[in-house]
Amino acid sequence: MKEKRLFLKLSGEALAGEKGKGYDEAVVLDIAKQVKEICDSGASVGIVIGGGNYWRGRTSENMDRTKADQIGMLATVMNCIYVSEMLRSVGLDTEILTPFECGTMTKLFSKDRANKYFKQGKVVFFAGGTGHPYFSTDTGIVLRAIEMDADAIYLAKAIDGVYDSDPKTNPNAQKYDELTIEQVVNDKLAVIDITASVMCMDNKMPLVVFGLNEKDSIINTYNGKSHGTIVTV
Repeated sequence: MKEKRLFLKLSGEALAGEKGKGYDEAVVLDIAKQVKEICDSGASVGIVIGGGNYWRGRTSENMDRTKADQIGMLATVMNCIYVSEMLRSVGLDTEILTPFECGTMTKLFSKDRANKYFKQGKVVFFAGGTGHPYFSTDTGIVLRAIEMDADAIYLAKAIDGVYDSDPKTNPNAQKYDELTIEQVVNDKLAVIDITASVMCMDNKMPLVVFGLNEKDSIINTYNGKSHGTIVTV
């Protein structure tokens, strides 16, 4: 069954394409066109984006973790502004919500405000993570998806699903077509961080993990034709 409300997680690195930093406009426009097709079918879409194309503060030992995470939060805001504009260029209406004030660039998050925008047919970006350090954008999307009564979370990654070990280092790694969130937690599979995994388990939030680089991967996932991994609850 197609989700009526889905939350899409994009990595910052995915926005950069082969460039590694900043944005690859062709990649982002392709994402925008796929999201438009989903919205045109009647679904509501919420989007969370990582900040890795700008900042990966955890690699620095010379900065306070709180300050590093704050820079990361701002990186996600910049990414959401950019992707929001790309979605507008293909005919979608968008809004960006943050858990802290960003002047006139975003609006302050509340569940009522987000639901109002969804009812207006807008794509809603949830930028700035949870607004607190020590929480990843994985935790941020799970929190918002649960809070906003989403049907599922789509995790668009550089890797095409969930494996029993890292396929980059283990050529014999086995990919799962389907597994439970309990397996993810118990086997410490690196799908999303442990905090986000436990939240999914406690709140029965299903996930689909797939490779963004695959042609039409977001549309295929929405149509039940994903070549990734379904994480059931």
